[in-house]
Amino acid sequence: MSLQAEATGEVTDSIHGWLASGGELTAESFSNWVGQRLAAAESALAALVAVREHTSEPRTLENTLRPFDQAIEQLNLAGAQSSVLNSVASDPAVRDQAQQEAQRVAQAATALSLNRAVYDALSAIDPTDLGSASPATRHYLERTLLGYRLAGVDQDEATRQQLTQLHEQATRLSLEFSRNIQEGAKTVLVSNADELDGLPEDYLARHMPNCDGHFVLSTDQPDMQPVMTFARSQALRERMFLAYNTRAYPRNQQILLDLLATRQQIAAILGFRTWADLATADQMMGSAANVRAFIARLEEASRAGAEREFEMVRAFAQQRDGEAVPLNAASRGYWFEQYRRAAYDFDSQSVRPYFPYAQVQQGVLDTAAKLFGVQFRRSTASGWHPDVSVWDVFDGPVAKGRFYLDMHPREGKDKWFSASPVVTGVRDRCLPEAALICNFPGGEDGDHGLMQYSDVVTYFHEFGHLMHAILGGHTEWAGLSGFATEGDFIEVPSQMLEEFFRDVALLQSFARHYQTGEVLPAETIRKMKLAAAFGRADGMRTQIYYTTLSLDLHDREDPADIPNLDLDAITHQLYQTLQPWLWIDGNRMYASFGHLTGYSSNYYTYAYDKVIALDFFAQFDPANLLGCQAATRYRKAVLEQGGSRPGRQMVQDFLGRDEDFQAFRSWLDEEFA
Repeated sequence: MSLQAEATGEVTDSIHGWLASGGELTAESFSNWVGQRLAAAESALAALVAVREHTSEPRTLENTLRPFDQAIEQLNLAGAQSSVLNSVASDPAVRDQAQQEAQRVAQAATALSLNRAVYDALSAIDPTDLGSASPATRHYLERTLLGYRLAGVDQDEATRQQLTQLHEQATRLSLEFSRNIQEGAKTVLVSNADELDGLPEDYLARHMPNCDGHFVLSTDQPDMQPVMTFARSQALRERMFLAYNTRAYPRNQQILLDLLATRQQIAAILGFRTWADLATADQMMGSAANVRAFIARLEEASRAGAEREFEMVRAFAQQRDGEAVPLNAASRGYWFEQYRRAAYDFDSQSVRPYFPYAQVQQGVLDTAAKLFGVQFRRSTASGWHPDVSVWDVFDGPVAKGRFYLDMHPREGKDKWFSASPVVTGVRDRCLPEAALICNFPGGEDGDHGLMQYSDVVTYFHEFGHLMHAILGGHTEWAGLSGFATEGDFIEVPSQMLEEFFRDVALLQSFARHYQTGEVLPAETIRKMKLAAAFGRADGMRTQIYYTTLSLDLHDREDPADIPNLDLDAITHQLYQTLQPWLWIDGNRMYASFGHLTGYSSNYYTYAYDKVIALDFFAQFDPANLLGCQAATRYRKAVLEQGGSRPGRQMVQDFLGRDEDFQAFRSWLDEEFA
């Protein structure tokens, strides 16, 4: 019996539930399954519209909002699992079909967002009925109606048809852009073994020369990141840098221009100055102007620290190797690592043996279990690949949900790190399911998957998303479940959880040498924390660069100008205004900047939510991080709400005020405090 059946007496309609009952996953069977979900959504909407056509019933939450939410649940289910299979399916035919199905679901969602009959029905819900509803229900209806208006539902029929076509075009372009990144992995050939000097022994053991005597390195994270951090060869680092930043070039260059033009057309039709104003209209930030004001605060807060950090590293590199100066973009990771070794007596390779993948995973699970008062039990259910582990979440005897861990690279799989919904939870009816799709070291026999401390931070980050999806997946309405917050609040739970990595006792609970069992020494942790703090201001400048680029590309008023944009010149010029590291010709990072499809203009979310997350973390008792009263308040006031309250209200509920910059500034300047 499935977890869903144990908890509710029902078996989920998810593709995984269907597979567990004996179904076979093929391109055709998956298309049929999505078709069933879309048909169920259409049936619910037909029932909604029919209420007033055949009866004189007043519009109520039960006969109008309820079937609307049932349609949303089916669309969420089909969309989430199309997205997951597009990212992870081993069979290219299934991936291709999943991409097509994701577009089909997006088309259905667009049609619903412009369905005037449904909008009119929701608008006509009896105020008396709404007056006795819960705050979450009122918030849901208000946000839904705002979404309709922002989609253009009040436009005439011809305009709605035009918007439908434009949204379908934007979806197709976004999926193609992402797929090109996913399948655009490149290789870097090394003919001279001396170029591998500085790389960890386990890395070298995984990369033996081929029959031609070449070492073949990929642009996947477990291959790329160590090269950029540890390889002494500047030439190798530059080749890897260019390979990584041209993975989807030139294919994505024109696609991005077409996507930008399409989005701006949509914004102009809806009466917005630019896409950036439209994309922020229903967010916490509110407008592109507010985003620019926030970026200015970030720039002011980080400028002096970043200049100081760069000058210290530049002078150090000049002293060690005069030929390394001036430092370029492929120098950053390596020379920061070298400086930290000298200044803090900390070599980030030295802690990797204390972070084998299996121990890190257990440490993350144990931390989250204590912090959130839940238990994780390995499930006998199967995932979509033998490498995927499945876990059930319990709060005492009560089942809370299920998650899937797909954590190591393989051919055809998405190359980034993400948390994805799988099943939208609904209170008392359907338990939430979610997945982590990552690319950490390990996953092969004999490979312990020794992780850099930055990898461990990333694991904590993604698990924060996962707990948000599971604990927030018990709302009354599917449209409020899990991640369904404003888009610029969604990174708060993930960035808050990664701060727990800084706690000595917590780290020592799982950081043990994979060969000797020795606990990571407290003195090493102290040095590691100091070393990690150095470079934060410089790192924030990189975030400002990405944030400003995503905004600038989407904050252009005339669609006619967009086809003529010189993406290379824009990217280069902006880089030079914000980054001290020399530009490397041939860098086409914009073609592999995957967040341009999901966040579009709103990449500011990461920095904005960092400010909120650090303020949240400051409320926890450092002497009892996992057991303090703030942990329970955080679970109830933030995670369990899903999208049931506005993000601004959740901030105020937890902090008793709006967020401020104090914790962020302290974090930014911690190394120099």
